[in-house]
Amino acid sequence: MPTLHDQARIGGQKLRPESLMMSYGYTPAWSEGAIKPPIFQTSTFVFNSAEEGKAFFELAYGLRQQGPDEEMGLIYSRLNNPSLEILEHRLCLWDGAEDAASFASGMAAISTTLLALLQPGDVVLHSEPVYGGSDFFLKNVLRKFGITAVGFRPHATPAEMEALAAALAPGSLAMIFVETPANPTNHLIDLEACGALARKYSTADKPVRLVVDNTFLGPVFQHPLKHGADVVLYSATKFLGGHSDLIAGAALASKPLMKEIKAMRTFMGTMCDPNTGWMLMRSLETLKLRMERAAHSAQIIADWLRAHPLVANTYYLTHLEHNPVQQDIYRRHCLSPGSMISFDIKGGEPEAFRFLNALRLIKLAVSLGGTESLAEHPATMTHSDISVPEQAEMGITAQMIRLSIGVEDPQDLMLDLSQAFEAVGMVKTRELELA
Repeated sequence: MPTLHDQARIGGQKLRPESLMMSYGYTPAWSEGAIKPPIFQTSTFVFNSAEEGKAFFELAYGLRQQGPDEEMGLIYSRLNNPSLEILEHRLCLWDGAEDAASFASGMAAISTTLLALLQPGDVVLHSEPVYGGSDFFLKNVLRKFGITAVGFRPHATPAEMEALAAALAPGSLAMIFVETPANPTNHLIDLEACGALARKYSTADKPVRLVVDNTFLGPVFQHPLKHGADVVLYSATKFLGGHSDLIAGAALASKPLMKEIKAMRTFMGTMCDPNTGWMLMRSLETLKLRMERAAHSAQIIADWLRAHPLVANTYYLTHLEHNPVQQDIYRRHCLSPGSMISFDIKGGEPEAFRFLNALRLIKLAVSLGGTESLAEHPATMTHSDISVPEQAEMGITAQMIRLSIGVEDPQDLMLDLSQAFEAVGMVKTRELELA
């Protein structure tokens, strides 16, 4: 039977992730020659003997060390399932991770990972802004467990972050949590600087982990593990799923860290289900094609928006000429600007709402990374639980609109955006006539 190492190479040459997404981790002989793995829709698995069941549980509960050629056997789908194991093998490829875990949602991945790696008295230093659900979990839920979240603003320098860390109680810093690019401002965080800070405050007894939410660019356009991250998180609902028809999450890290995270997943029951795992495998086959097409269109649309008379500012990763620090991070960390665009429409919330209400091809909905283009208003939707003064400090304005560009023709998308801008302009003209 070919090993994973054998499957990943031809004649000693390592194959690329986009090629391995079709078959890695699966052998058709396992399932009557089926070219695609079946959905293992089962709750439990039969042991060949009582001795085998005992051995499997010893490994599952960490009662003994795993032997060099010993594999963890199938027990129960809350612990492991073939559909999910194949998926997790494939998820590792893009990021070059040792191990991965799939979850029932992006928030399940985030919450399970943080609870696995933190304990009462710990402090999490985190970037701002982050996704609204992450922000609430960091600032409100973790507090109930005696864990403190301390945020740093978007343009904090390494020296300012160092000062924040130095001001904490000795030994309390346990994690640096960052989302980069940030949702919804596309602000980039220097992962190498964060990694250096984590290492500086780590001790043999208390490591400081750098955890990165890589949903906006990953796993095709950014690889945080190569820049010092310990754990990479995804809302797999977004680009990994890519069709707006599933909810899932993922975490990737070294085998020792994933052992801790998977143990917490087992007892919290936050695993992905086999059907969703199968759908994610379907989506991974076209991941690079979809992300490249969407990024190509987004570049065209972002440049067009920047020149539009009703646009005050654009927030896109190739529009950084005014900010050499951000440009440098982009050059070091990112392989593409991706397909997320935010922009400020001239005016305020009324103009933003008129624009959003006039869209026809682009749908007014939250989420991102699907085949269809979406638009939303961060200040009153995804980030509405953040106070207005805090939103302003994070760069989230009342006139900000966030676009997730899909795989439609960019000319058609710009046609829709044009008529929405015209609708705003027409209303403004009528208001002036009535004044």
